[in-house]
Amino acid sequence: MPDPVTSVDLGEETVEVEPRPAVAEQIFGDRLPLAQAYANALATDGETLGLLGPLEYPRLWTRHVVNSALIAPLLNGNVGDVGSGAGLPGIPLAIARPDVQFTLIEPMERRHTWLTEQVAALGLENVTPLRARAEDLADTHTFDQVTARAVAALSKLIPITAPLVRYEGELVLLKGRSAEAEIQKAAKVIRKFQLTDIRVEEVGLDLDTESTRVVRATVA
Repeated sequence: MPDPVTSVDLGEETVEVEPRPAVAEQIFGDRLPLAQAYANALATDGETLGLLGPLEYPRLWTRHVVNSALIAPLLNGNVGDVGSGAGLPGIPLAIARPDVQFTLIEPMERRHTWLTEQVAALGLENVTPLRARAEDLADTHTFDQVTARAVAALSKLIPITAPLVRYEGELVLLKGRSAEAEIQKAAKVIRKFQLTDIRVEEVGLDLDTESTRVVRATVA
């Protein structure tokens, strides 16, 4: 098990990094060392590369790593992670679900390079980083499921993600407390892209951590 990074020097101040919570072992099992190594890299490089703001370090595990990994039981097959950025939610999910294939879609070269380095360092054979705009992939890539986290409101996110999902595949989009309101505001877009069975689900309610909200919808 790698030693956890406990603090990070941000130049003018040193910030404490959230200790690994006990629930992480329940989620990652024997792959917990990989999750710790990823959290260490995120803490070390997050501010420098613009992956994390300084206020995120005290909740790095709960708000980011665990929050992302909680949706692991919902996934299967070949999953596209749109706007992967710091590898959230894709890398924690790939660690938790080595049986699922993930493509991390990220247009920024600097972030794509970092993702590629992390995938290699962690030995994640079920992950492919892809430097591209999701809007440009509809003719060449199709996924069983597509996920995204902190990318855009549903009205803008659905036109980007739905074209990447196979017929009767699924969107699994991480959202906050405004998820229901976003669904209402995106009603026209939902009809345009023929989404069915759209609903909000909370996962992790049975665990000692903050739950994660997802918007799920079938692409028909």
